[in-house]
Amino acid sequence: MIIVTGAAGFIGSALVGELLRQGWADIVAVDDFSRPDKAPNLEGKKLTARIDRREFLAWLDANQELVQFIFHLGARTDTTEFDKSIFDELNVAYSKGVWERCVRYGIPLVYASSAATYGDGDLGYDDTDDTLPFRLKPLNPYGESKNEFDKWALSQEHEPYFWAGLKFFNVYGPNEYHKGRMASVVFHAFRRITASGGMELFRSHRPDYTDGGQLRDFVYVKDLCAVCIFLMQHRKSSGLYNLGSGTARTFLDLARATFKAMDKPERIEFIDTPIDIRDKYQYFTEARMEKLRSIGYDRPFHSLEEGVEDYVRNYLMPDAYL
Repeated sequence: MIIVTGAAGFIGSALVGELLRQGWADIVAVDDFSRPDKAPNLEGKKLTARIDRREFLAWLDANQELVQFIFHLGARTDTTEFDKSIFDELNVAYSKGVWERCVRYGIPLVYASSAATYGDGDLGYDDTDDTLPFRLKPLNPYGESKNEFDKWALSQEHEPYFWAGLKFFNVYGPNEYHKGRMASVVFHAFRRITASGGMELFRSHRPDYTDGGQLRDFVYVKDLCAVCIFLMQHRKSSGLYNLGSGTARTFLDLARATFKAMDKPERIEFIDTPIDIRDKYQYFTEARMEKLRSIGYDRPFHSLEEGVEDYVRNYLMPDAYL
């Protein structure tokens, strides 16, 4: 039995779908299933059970002998939320409960960390230095919560016999339709271009970056799922791992790839970055991927153009939710 927490969300449901596609049939989905906007993400997927996240830890205590692996992807991910107590409960305390049970019951664990832990990137994006998380200064409570759990995990005397914390960079792809403001720029670009023929990007508020020249490591969700499944089968070399494409690209590159995938002429305008996130805004992220490659992961990642084309043409253009 494989457990996926956050299973009704973007990345969790994508992973559930890929596990089923590959023939892993005994899957338990954990989430808050009360949100109807997330229901389509699991529609048609044959699951062993659906467990409410508030009941999961007790359920795991009662059913631990059936569980072979846990993907703990459930979290509060809103980077514009500044109530620290929400993150303390959902991203830190809850994750500790999952970890402690994995130790107690001998269950291997992959959990979702985030590139938001790296803050403004001044200290780099090195996942090989286990002292780095203790020096990082994330830019928002979400990033702080993910870094707090990473630090806690690295400090534990007792740990699951295998664990990996994955620092997700800028993930995009199918099943993010419910995320609203937090959905990827590809998703928002597609909707805006569909509605008006053009799109807007944030203007740069730093002299060393041109408008639209802000850089991100955009990673296609299909690549992320492939890494998760590799680690489930590998079960060696525990620790923190970056999970990006390894190549930073500009938002302008992304916009142009979206126009091209839609067969639309480019029409891009620039607007000010909203005040509430302007001083928390990252201008450059790029995953160092040598650590993951060093343990045997050798599959290529989608280029930005390849990923955007697949997402737009095979998921967004025929999508009924749009």
